[in-house]
Amino acid sequence: MLITRRLFLKGTAVGLAGAAVASKWAVAGAAETAPRIHIGSCHISLAGAKEAGLDGVEVGAGGAADTLSIGEPGTREKYKSEMKETGLVVSSIMMSVFNSHPLASDLHGPAWLEQTIDGAKDLGAKVILVAFFGKGSLGSKGSVKKDDVDAVVRRLKAAAPRAKAAGVYLGIENTLPAEENMRMLDLIGSDAVGIYYDVYNLTNNGYDTPAEIRLLKDRICQFHFKNGGDYLESGKVKWEPVAAAIKEIGYKKWIVLETSNPSKNVVADDKKNAEYIRKLFA
Repeated sequence: MLITRRLFLKGTAVGLAGAAVASKWAVAGAAETAPRIHIGSCHISLAGAKEAGLDGVEVGAGGAADTLSIGEPGTREKYKSEMKETGLVVSSIMMSVFNSHPLASDLHGPAWLEQTIDGAKDLGAKVILVAFFGKGSLGSKGSVKKDDVDAVVRRLKAAAPRAKAAGVYLGIENTLPAEENMRMLDLIGSDAVGIYYDVYNLTNNGYDTPAEIRLLKDRICQFHFKNGGDYLESGKVKWEPVAAAIKEIGYKKWIVLETSNPSKNVVADDKKNAEYIRKLFA
């Protein structure tokens, strides 16, 4: 078949137009599937989180008992039912029990870690917040409780293989400086253990939080955001430098609201704070 110059140019134009459309859809698809920050809350139900436009919630492991609440099948079935109903997820589980029953010394500590790891696996939660405040504090800037730190390192090191097998991070939250937390992680020696970073708590303890975030980098497994008794945009913490540091380290996982509720309407206030976070990371 003889191909004229006109037909050749027409075919070339069509081909180029098709390539442009394909390229446009490829870019659009990449944008849709690119990782993004997910926003959760630790003080709202899954139904409330959906109403507030969040992606999920952080739930508590429960108070001191032979078997923590999260270790009870009935508790997890309730969460599973709510997840199915709302289409949201449980992002993480908070072990505040260690604030009053220190992991460093309480005989239940190892079993509680195991129960919570198993519970997280069952729910599909990827992070367990292991808290060290109150009686369980490991110290702060210039005041490290070495014996307690050593005991915690031993117990987390023993729990780490179970967490890794479950696909779960153990996220240490405390008021130690980043350098001390990095030393702890090095001693534990497992990529299943990281830092759960609470920006407000550490700002209040006098740390340069953007610098700490840049130092810790991918050792941060999750963030808590709050600003005292205020909305995120109007309290002590200035979030633009924090957000810049988080972007710089390439973090694109969960930010969990641990915010106050100035209006006394938790849904409205979580929605307001979530909208502020989305603007920060737009």
